[in-house]
Amino acid sequence: MTEAVDFHFDPMCPFAYATSVWLREVRDRTGIEVAWRFFSLEEVNRAEGKKHPWERPWSYGWSLMRIGALLRRRDMAALDAWYGAIGAELHVRGGRPHDPAVARRLLDELGFGASALDEALADPGTHDDVRADHRRVVDAGGFGVPTLFFPDGQCLFGPVLIDPPAGDRAVRLWETVTGMLEFPDLYEIQRPKGAAERRRIHRALQPYLSGRDWVSIDRGQVIEIPEDARKGGAA
Repeated sequence: MTEAVDFHFDPMCPFAYATSVWLREVRDRTGIEVAWRFFSLEEVNRAEGKKHPWERPWSYGWSLMRIGALLRRRDMAALDAWYGAIGAELHVRGGRPHDPAVARRLLDELGFGASALDEALADPGTHDDVRADHRRVVDAGGFGVPTLFFPDGQCLFGPVLIDPPAGDRAVRLWETVTGMLEFPDLYEIQRPKGAAERRRIHRALQPYLSGRDWVSIDRGQVIEIPEDARKGGAA
C-alpha cells in the first residue's frame, strides 16, 4: 500500500475539503503520511487584467494559505489543524474563515494566537511558499484541487467527493485510487452528472454557498446553482 501522499488544496474548495475529511480517515486507519500543500483557485481562474492574489492586501484563499504556510514551517500538524478548522468553519458551519476577524478567532481557538495572521502577512516568504506549491501542480499539468502527488512522482486529480466514506469503505476507496498508479497511461474516469446528481451536489454544498463571498468559477465557467438547490429544496 502507498504509505505517503502530498495533498494540494485550496481552503475555499468544498470538494477538496470533503476529500481531506476522507484522507484523514484513511490516515487514522492505515497510518499513511499526509503532507498538506497549496493550490490557488483564485490564481488559476484569475480574469485577464485582474490582480494576482499576492498583489492584494487580503485574498480569501491565498491569505489563509499564507497563514498555513507560516504554521507549516513550525509543524505539519499545525497546518493540518488549521486546514481542518477553516474547512469546517466554511464547509460545515457556513461561516466565513476568509474574514480576517474569523481567521483570528480560529487561530486563537487552536492555540496559535491571533497574531499569527499578522506575522504571516508581514512575511513575503509566505507568498513564495504558496506560489511554489501552486506552481508544482501547474507544472505537472494540473488545474484544480484536490491534486495528489505520490512518492514515485505520479499525480492524480481527485477523488472528488461530497460524502466522504468512513471506516473500511474509506480504505477501499484509497486502495481504488492508488490502484490507478499501476496504470500510468490511464488518464480519466468520470461519473456523468444528470439533474438528480447535480441537485445532490448542490444540496451538499449548502454551507459553502452560505459562507462564500464570491462567484464560483470552474475552469472559466460560472457554476450555475439550481433555484431549488439554493433554497435547499428537495429533488
